[in-house]
Amino acid sequence: MRSLLFVPGDSQKKLEKGFGAGADVVIVDLEDSVAPHNKALAREVAARFIVERRAQTSSVIYVRVNDLSTGLTDDDLAALVPARPDGIMLPKSNSGQDVQHLSAKLRVHEAENGLADGAIKILPIITETPAGVLAAATYAGTSARLAGLTWGAEDLSAAIGARAVRDEHGRYTDVFRHARIMTILAAAAAEVAAIDTVFPNFRDMAAFKAECTEAERDGFTGKMAIHPDQVPVINAAFTPSVEAVRQSTAIVAAFQAAGNPGVVGIDGKMYDRPHLRLAERLLARARAAGVRLERFSGKV
Repeated sequence: MRSLLFVPGDSQKKLEKGFGAGADVVIVDLEDSVAPHNKALAREVAARFIVERRAQTSSVIYVRVNDLSTGLTDDDLAALVPARPDGIMLPKSNSGQDVQHLSAKLRVHEAENGLADGAIKILPIITETPAGVLAAATYAGTSARLAGLTWGAEDLSAAIGARAVRDEHGRYTDVFRHARIMTILAAAAAEVAAIDTVFPNFRDMAAFKAECTEAERDGFTGKMAIHPDQVPVINAAFTPSVEAVRQSTAIVAAFQAAGNPGVVGIDGKMYDRPHLRLAERLLARARAAGVRLERFSGKV
């Protein structure tokens, strides 16, 4: 999951464009991008579109439902689970208990629609409420459905009364940097993907590219998008470079050749077990992105 593109569920035109954007994941949105009076229509349009167009896209399909406190989640699931999405994005998740709650609901809907138990994954947004930020550590071990963790700033800013999420230089202020950091750490603790939040100004591609580069550097493995033009930038930023793949391949091969010791030397530099783990993670990301690792070594 490098690129995750939001598409409003009530717009046939935008759904068509989104499904053809080349995103790893298309998130059909029933929440923020759909007006309250249009929720029922969005469910109908989105479910029909997914059924009709699924075979025409290589993207994984997630649905962002309305959060558990709204009373709309059950209607969302009843309408969309029959369309067999790959996953559900849960907004305003307050803790791992919310993931377990949603998982229980999904188990019922899967059974009713002839789907295997656990077929539909869950991707929660964990920082949209103050309680969610403070409970970031509660997701480890909650559910086998957990596909990753992601975060958001706008709803959190409204909840705490922050007038801005970024300073005059475009950097997140302390509260939102904290939310971002907690997401990375919580995802690592739960051993799932860490997905960075959206960049709202889709016309400022230079700043967007810089933020993608920074997110990948810090440990995020993907980023959400609000516009199709952001997708190729995200895919490029989160696909390991040739140089990185070559170096990681050399590290893994050196450990294998030496009998899997604690430390190996390559070109006068020492590499220990954490370097090996990082190399293995990078190569796993490269495989998922379609990089042909046999070009670099027959041993990997």
